[in-house]
Amino acid sequence: QLQACGGGLVQTGDSLRLSCAVSGRSLTDYAIGWFRQAPGSEREFVAALGWKHVSKLYGDSMRGRFTISRDDAKNTVYLQMNNLKPEDTARYYCAAREGLVLQGVPEKYPWWGQGTQVTVSS
Repeated sequence: QLQACGGGLVQTGDSLRLSCAVSGRSLTDYAIGWFRQAPGSEREFVAALGWKHVSKLYGDSMRGRFTISRDDAKNTVYLQMNNLKPEDTARYYCAAREGLVLQGVPEKYPWWGQGTQVTVSS
C-alpha cells in the first residue's frame, strides 16, 4: 500500500515536500516513482528512485528543482520540490514497481497510491 501526502496550496517560488509511505513489503528490489497529472493532461513522469542502489531518474522539466530521496527506516520516499511554478499544479502520485531498472512510463508501475494535490498560485 502506498500513501502519498504533503500537497497543498502554495505560491510561485515556494517549496513543498511530498511523502510516499509504503507498507506491506520490503522495498529492496523495488523502484518508487512519482508522477503527476493535471486536468485534461496525460500522466507525466516526475522522478524515480531505485531502492537498493539509491539510483535516481528525473523528468526533463523537473531536473534541478525536484529531488527524490528515501528514508530506509520509515520505508518512505520523498519528493522535495523547490521553486514551484504554476505549471507544476497537478495531482501527484507515487507508484511502485518490482525491479532495479528505473522507468518513466506509468504502465510499468503496477501499484499506485491515491495521490496528493499540489496547487501553485501565480
